[in-house]
Amino acid sequence: MGHAADNVGRLSAPYLLLGFLVLPLWIAAGVADYLCHRVAKISENSGTPESILHLVQFSLVGLPTALALFFRANAGFFLFAALCILLHHVTAYIDVRYADATRKVQPWEEMVHSFLEILPITAYLLLAVAQWPQFLALLGLGKERPVFVPELHILSIPYAIAILAVAFLFNLIPYLEELARCLRAAPNKR
Repeated sequence: MGHAADNVGRLSAPYLLLGFLVLPLWIAAGVADYLCHRVAKISENSGTPESILHLVQFSLVGLPTALALFFRANAGFFLFAALCILLHHVTAYIDVRYADATRKVQPWEEMVHSFLEILPITAYLLLAVAQWPQFLALLGLGKERPVFVPELHILSIPYAIAILAVAFLFNLIPYLEELARCLRAAPNKR
């Protein structure tokens, strides 16, 4: 226990907020989104296309999140993560536009979507504060030169395993179940 507590004590406030507030909230919002889709019975209306859009969005924010657990957030990471967040928002727009045309999107589902849209940006900004010199370097500011090659840097292996397992169990598996349900229902909709 002492070793884990020592590691937590050495983490800066942005990392603590990311690891113990933002990421758990983000995973919880993903669960809530999945439950919204079950209640809306997307397998019976918007179907497979919407479910695929959900998996694309999960991938677009999941990849940089997973990378941040194992690599230093340097200029290359910030550039890649910004691109992923931008693509996530474009995909989210397409998703909501498609869903709204094929089913009733309830206000509480829109509230969940607002969390899923802002939490990646929140995580990005907290990580930028934690690695401020490299974030500035990406913008051509500060004293450091931008680093674009991946640099292995694992803050906590147990934490990385735990958060990835929780995201796998509570986000990826449910979204895959949603896709399977939509694919099963697709022949019945024709």
